[in-house]
Amino acid sequence: MTVGDVVTPSMTDRTVTRVRIRADGVELEGELALPEAATGLVVFAHGSGSSRKSPRNGYVAEVLGEHGLGTLLFDLLTEEEDRTYETRFDIDLLTTRLLAATAWLRRRDETRGLPLGYFGSSTGAAAALRAAAERGDDVGAVVSRGGRVDLASDRLPEVRSPTLFIVGGADADVLELNRTALRELTCTKELTVIEGAGHLFEGPGELDEVATDAATWFKRHLS
Repeated sequence: MTVGDVVTPSMTDRTVTRVRIRADGVELEGELALPEAATGLVVFAHGSGSSRKSPRNGYVAEVLGEHGLGTLLFDLLTEEEDRTYETRFDIDLLTTRLLAATAWLRRRDETRGLPLGYFGSSTGAAAALRAAAERGDDVGAVVSRGGRVDLASDRLPEVRSPTLFIVGGADADVLELNRTALRELTCTKELTVIEGAGHLFEGPGELDEVATDAATWFKRHLS
């Protein structure tokens, strides 16, 4: 634990700590949740216009916690930065922030030895893939939910982490982008299409399927 951490109780036998991560001269707020005897740790990279408070990512994080995985939900941008449309799509900046959060986790006593994975959604998926290419074998798995993985196309052949793309069947444009990106990956890879789902996976049971598939992938590869 570092100065400024605030520990709060959890409903699912997890220690939830509100944290601040320094990166690029700014402080990024986040929530680090660790089950007892966590088997791995998943860092979330949200999409443009979203934040650590994303209800969809929050739900997925809860399910991962039920499977014994720790999670870090944090803001890749400050509130002021998030007001600028161009900044939301600055994939290099988002990647830099994700790498800073990863380095921060590797300095903490309770997280430095845990197998690490990334969960990226929308533009955050591009940052997750770029960061995975940068960190190499330190990232044990990547999951993308409705990801703009095409925005990481120049780094895809460098990704060594087992990677799962989850896309809604009704999200036609993003699905085609994911199929193209999948061919560029040379690592262990898989594409899961949730039939009838749109970009936000708002239909009955759709987000449950996303969370279950993500948990299965991380449990398989973070060991």
